Amino acid sequence: LEHRGFLPVPIIVTDPAVGNGGGVALAFFHRPPASAAAGEGGTPKMVTPDIYGGGAMRTSNGSEAYGVGASLHFDDDRWRYRGGVAKASFNLGFYTPGTVLPAQKIDYNMDGLMSFQQGFRRLGDRDLYVGLAWIYMDLDIGFDVASDRDRFQPHELSKRSSGLGLSLEYDSRDNPFTPSSGWLGMIEGNAYLPGIGSDASFQSYRGHAYGYWPMGKHFVLGGRADARWANGEIPFYRLPYIDLRGIGSARYQDTRAAVLESELRWNMTQRWALIGFVGAGRTWGRHNSFSDGASQVSKGAGVRYLIARQLGMHVGVDYAWGPEDDTFYIQVGSAWR
Repeated sequence: LEHRGFLPVPIIVTDPAVGNGGGVALAFFHRPPASAAAGEGGTPKMVTPDIYGGGAMRTSNGSEAYGVGASLHFDDDRWRYRGGVAKASFNLGFYTPGTVLPAQKIDYNMDGLMSFQQGFRRLGDRDLYVGLAWIYMDLDIGFDVASDRDRFQPHELSKRSSGLGLSLEYDSRDNPFTPSSGWLGMIEGNAYLPGIGSDASFQSYRGHAYGYWPMGKHFVLGGRADARWANGEIPFYRLPYIDLRGIGSARYQDTRAAVLESELRWNMTQRWALIGFVGAGRTWGRHNSFSDGASQVSKGAGVRYLIARQLGMHVGVDYAWGPEDDTFYIQVGSAWR
């Protein structure tokens, strides 16, 4: 921040879904006016800096992406904006359910434009925000084996999805980057309809809550619950999936997905910290019920360094062990999004 608010961020990709790779991002932080919004009950609360950023990356399996985005705050944090636009080409794998025969991987490419725009309005003096969103994707889907296309229904191969969303967010965290106390929770629903540019009609929903509890002077315990579900003519690449460190993105997908995770941070010094985490997730819906589904468990450890003291932002490395892969991740701020 002392260098005019610019923070260069190396991008190191180690997700099993796309292979290893890297890139670079540049973030610019702009401090809000000196006045700070009060939290619920009048407690002073830091207003998050405005953040502008852009970056590009490429991985070993040929996936690549570049884009720009921003997170802005107005009128003492009474209004918020989050959004971005990206052009991407991802080489991914879709896995069959594996309920009768072993799961098979279907290799495909997803290439096109993605846009996410969201605005929030604070409700009174509470830590509560109501939000509106527009999500848009215009993608070409190609398969490594042309005949794999026949495995899907026409609506599952829809190119264009355009949806409007409504959300309610509660945010009492003491710090938006590396929290030590407070809560972040949201419920949201998005409707994708032909009348607003979508090829297929479907709905997606998400509810999540992250809690942080200080334990003495040196420890912080975090907990996460996250559930996602979808209904209607869902494109196969938009199905909910288990989102955990140690499990490749979209490895386990279905119309329902849920995750529980905990993390313990030990602040060894003013700058350095160690963390440990464990989580479990499950998918169900199309081919099995919740009780018939199998839980996927991952665990790991990491190290953190306080790189931006004025923001309370830590960066670091995590190493995670999943049911099929183990890998490391570069983290900027919290690992929970």
